[in-house]
Amino acid sequence: MRYDEMTPEALREELSALKKEYRKMQEMDLHLDMSRGKPSIEQLNLSMGLMDVLDSTSDLTCEDGTDCRNYGQLTGIDEARELLGDMMENNPNDIIIYGNSSLNVMYDTVSRAYTHGIMGNTPWCKLDKVKFLCPVPGYDRHFAITEYFGIEMIPVPMTDNGPVMDIVEKLVAEDETIKGIWCVPKYSNPSGISYSDETVRRFARLKPAAKDFRIFWDNAYGMHHLYDDRQDYLIEILAECKRAGNPDLVYKFASTSKITFPGSGIAALATSPNNMEDIKKQLRNQTIGHDKVNQLRHVRFFGDIHGMVEHMRKHADILRPKFEMVENTLEEELGELGIGSWTKPLGGYFIGFESLPGCARDIVARCKKAGVKMTPAGATWPYGKDPQDTSIRIAPTFPPLNDLEAATRLFCLCVRLVSAEKILAEREAQ
Repeated sequence: MRYDEMTPEALREELSALKKEYRKMQEMDLHLDMSRGKPSIEQLNLSMGLMDVLDSTSDLTCEDGTDCRNYGQLTGIDEARELLGDMMENNPNDIIIYGNSSLNVMYDTVSRAYTHGIMGNTPWCKLDKVKFLCPVPGYDRHFAITEYFGIEMIPVPMTDNGPVMDIVEKLVAEDETIKGIWCVPKYSNPSGISYSDETVRRFARLKPAAKDFRIFWDNAYGMHHLYDDRQDYLIEILAECKRAGNPDLVYKFASTSKITFPGSGIAALATSPNNMEDIKKQLRNQTIGHDKVNQLRHVRFFGDIHGMVEHMRKHADILRPKFEMVENTLEEELGELGIGSWTKPLGGYFIGFESLPGCARDIVARCKKAGVKMTPAGATWPYGKDPQDTSIRIAPTFPPLNDLEAATRLFCLCVRLVSAEKILAEREAQ
């Protein structure tokens, strides 16, 4: 029975039973972590071959004669640009290969715009006001970058098709202080939804008031499918922008961080030739070239995009049971109670959960008190302030399956406990 249909007496009985169960869970002295979307040890082990493809006897020369041990190749070796071009569905000539972290590339991109401007426009640091659009719920580390630079963040609601484009189009067309928007377009963080074809096309046809407005398109989960026969498809944004006459509108980011080793992968930025030249002017002063040995290591390990696809199937085999277990447990424990809803993504690293209004922080706090660490409630909103206090990010990837099941059942118990308390309090206040 739905909690909101129960009598006060029935709710009190339910609460009493839930509190007893919660105390038993506390006595188990759990120490479980569902706070970040980290690959599990089993996933990391899939890439141990990276340690073997190069050794002291290896030929470290590229096909064009580049010696990867030496300086040079500002935009990356050709083989790595081709591999990540296939991964990102972009022309290798439109790609710059960086170090291990796409988040670092995003930070640098904002920093460059802040200190030196974009393609000759006024540096953001010299403007009275700079704003960014932030689809919510969204990725906390994106929001942390813009907050660090003092950029005002404007929440934009998300739907199952992506951000509400009527709002995005209106805001960027009317306000030249809006300089960008954060996007995780495929298997998004934290909801796991993918942008619809219409949403991508409307992004490509934006008419921003600011000449230096850019879409920060973080396609972090482009290859992270859970199923072979059910996969979300995403229109390639750079090609769509070119067709729409907006070739310079997008910075597109990706990396191998959740494909090989998060601390030792390779990252990339794909963009238009004009943006490429603008970025290279700064990049020449920052580095002579990123780690070409690591780029070559990845190329030799995968061989080509087909090797990467097969590798990602192995990831899916590890992750799929975890996602299915969480979704089945949520349905079993909460499905008929009317106290929460959750996404059922076909890929990515997260499941988005929406609690009753005013409950998310208490649910996460109860979990922590009983030994399960989760991403702080509110982290999926700018400044960590979720006005309805409903959004919770579930990260199923890191714990072993048995630990994950225990953590998920505790989470469900906390959802029931906090929700029953809230509904009963509202009834008694009437």
